[in-house]
Amino acid sequence: MDEQKEKILSSVSQIFNLFLLVSIVFVGVKAVNEFKQGRYIGQDIESRNTINVSASGEVFVKPNLAVTTVSVQTEKKTVAEAMSENTAKMNSVIAFIKGQGVEEKDLKTTAFNIYPRYEYRQPDIYGRYPPGGQRVLVGYEVDQSLQVKIRDLTKVGDIIQGAADQGANQVGSLQFTMDPDDEEAAKNDARKEAIDEAKAKANLLASQLGVKLVRITSFSESGVYPTFYKMDQAAYGMGGGVEEAAPQVQTGENMITVNVNIVYEID
Repeated sequence: MDEQKEKILSSVSQIFNLFLLVSIVFVGVKAVNEFKQGRYIGQDIESRNTINVSASGEVFVKPNLAVTTVSVQTEKKTVAEAMSENTAKMNSVIAFIKGQGVEEKDLKTTAFNIYPRYEYRQPDIYGRYPPGGQRVLVGYEVDQSLQVKIRDLTKVGDIIQGAADQGANQVGSLQFTMDPDDEEAAKNDARKEAIDEAKAKANLLASQLGVKLVRITSFSESGVYPTFYKMDQAAYGMGGGVEEAAPQVQTGENMITVNVNIVYEID
């Protein structure tokens, strides 16, 4: 019986030792493989051969939208007087502009302010200051500004002059720009031109270097979009008075530029 137990224990011991050995080998192989795998993580990206090409596309476009601001400023002794006169003039300005075909959606009030007006007076011949000191309230100023989008560029000068004749005493900040959809179409054209040029450059470089273009691995884009013509704030008329010829306004052209950068994997 004892001999039989010893045989059983010996067999169990051998099986255990075999299992332990297999486990050690398995763990060791796995560790080595993981180490090797870790060594090569990112190696595909690091060792990948690439070429980088850049190009620009330019499109010249004529503006098709004018944006300007017309303002009416009125000074009176009381707020009520200033409000009444300013409102009457601005309503006349708006009616005139609408009469030129400008739609309601293209008119936007951008400012409406009421300011007290003070004067600093000098002492009289006896050295006395006015009651309350030098700073004296002399009236109020009402200021209303209207942004106008003009889609018929042939009417820009007439609208500017007509608004001044109706009482607008500040007309300025004139910019020539584009309708957003048209501007986006121009950007697309410039982008296509830039991409076509970049592709041609990449094919030429690959041919000269004796390599093959595999695929695009990176693309980026930046734009130098037009700085449209802008006329500084200016008074074209003081409301009423002698009629003058409408100013001639030249729209010119604007350049839209798109820059692209493409990275190719090569073989």
